[in-house]
Amino acid sequence: MSTPTINPAMQAALNQMQELAGQAAGAAPRAGGQNLDTTVGSGGFSEALQSSLERINQMQTEAGDKARAFQAGEPGVSLHDTMITSQKASIAFEMGVQMRNRLVNAYKDVMNMQV
Repeated sequence: MSTPTINPAMQAALNQMQELAGQAAGAAPRAGGQNLDTTVGSGGFSEALQSSLERINQMQTEAGDKARAFQAGEPGVSLHDTMITSQKASIAFEMGVQMRNRLVNAYKDVMNMQV
């Protein structure tokens, strides 16, 4: 039986999860010599999730502000900058939705495990 192939993005996510599990267990710093505490923060997963949600909200607010400024005809606000900002906010929101969906599925899988 052959092992399934994992795409690079999924492999990176798995590696990060393994590093976080190692940190939670009190393991040594990452291979690059950089400690996870400096990259993730001392709050762990909940703080990282909260900051991600705040960043998505900030991007959506910025996109809305830029769109209103463009519609009002303010100088220095171009259409392509407005559209790029809007697309960045849209992609960030979609990423947040997908993360939520994956977290919910993972939670359901854990809850359905037999002990």
